[in-house]
Amino acid sequence: MLPLADLKVIDASSILAGPLCCQILGDYGAEVVKIEHPVKGDSMRGHGHSKDGVPLWWKEVSRNKRTLALNLGQPEGAEVFKRLVQDADVVVENFRPGTFERWGIGPDVLHEINPGLVIIRMTGFGQTGPYSSRAGFGTLAEVMSGFAHLTGPEDGPPTLPAFGLADSIAGIAASSAALTALRHRDRTGEGQVVDMSILEPIMTAVGPAPTVYQQKGIIGQRHGNRSTSNAPRNTYLTKDSKWVAISTSAQSIAERVMRLVGHPEVIDEPWFASGHGRVEHVDELDAYVGDWIAQRDRDEVLRLFTEAGAAIAAVYDAKDLVEDEHVRATEMLVEVDDEDLGPVLQHNVMWRMSRSPGSIRFTGRGLGEDTDAVLGELGYTDEDITILKEDGIIK
Repeated sequence: MLPLADLKVIDASSILAGPLCCQILGDYGAEVVKIEHPVKGDSMRGHGHSKDGVPLWWKEVSRNKRTLALNLGQPEGAEVFKRLVQDADVVVENFRPGTFERWGIGPDVLHEINPGLVIIRMTGFGQTGPYSSRAGFGTLAEVMSGFAHLTGPEDGPPTLPAFGLADSIAGIAASSAALTALRHRDRTGEGQVVDMSILEPIMTAVGPAPTVYQQKGIIGQRHGNRSTSNAPRNTYLTKDSKWVAISTSAQSIAERVMRLVGHPEVIDEPWFASGHGRVEHVDELDAYVGDWIAQRDRDEVLRLFTEAGAAIAAVYDAKDLVEDEHVRATEMLVEVDDEDLGPVLQHNVMWRMSRSPGSIRFTGRGLGEDTDAVLGELGYTDEDITILKEDGIIK
């Protein structure tokens, strides 16, 4: 039995944050019905690479979801949605604040139909406040959270990630929020609305910068790949032009690194006894480590660091990740059968559970592929479905 097999989730969101939340719930057994506009579909279908016209990212983020092509903005579509939520546990939506209300399917209406419903509302800046009506995307959250300000070379511009960082963090956080709200419902019978902005989770991930500013008036700055908390911590180029990264967050690791690279004398320096003290001598430490690594190929560097009990990893690209022995042995990536692509490699379910592991039962499906089946289960007749299709309400 999958742990969430008794849950029904309606994914009325688009792009990444909301759909990732629903992907996680679906991976652990929830029945997920993915709603898309019958003509436009989810814009996520056009994100990233495709093979022979088949969107690859879509196949993962929409796995374990049945697809229902439904125009929520039309009264007939809203009526279908109301019937759909009668026995649902969670609804996830990411329209601008007020949109669901304008369509007649706001939380008040939905809770009249289903008092125990958990409604996750995901927006860039939340449902209230001066910015609530603004268009919100992960990029905006990445710059406003302080992430971009702290990322990149010291003398370079703020740096954005090359992937959906803020959206992904928000999606993972939303899956936790959904289960927390369901725990409350199990105790009280009450559903509720969860106001989840994309900005807040990545603010937490960036760290205590606001606290530091409020308490000490300090504003953090970019330091490239160095850390302001410990040293040496950086990326280093090996003799065979490969990159590796090391971390010395623990004092014992820092000592092992300096012994390995042939400079044990610095360990006895008073400043070496703390991370902040080592940061004050970061140029000296980086030179010792960088020079030692530059004289050796990557495999030798990794082997010697590992034998010394020091923390190191190679800077991977996608090929390195796919071929890594640990990734393969622990099934972090798995092949899933897909009707369009054949065996397709995907990220496995996000965490391993000893008693009730999740599973990938099928990959992302075509637009409206399950519309007839889902509506049939709601009591719509073949004639009803035909009329809705002719009116452009469903596909």
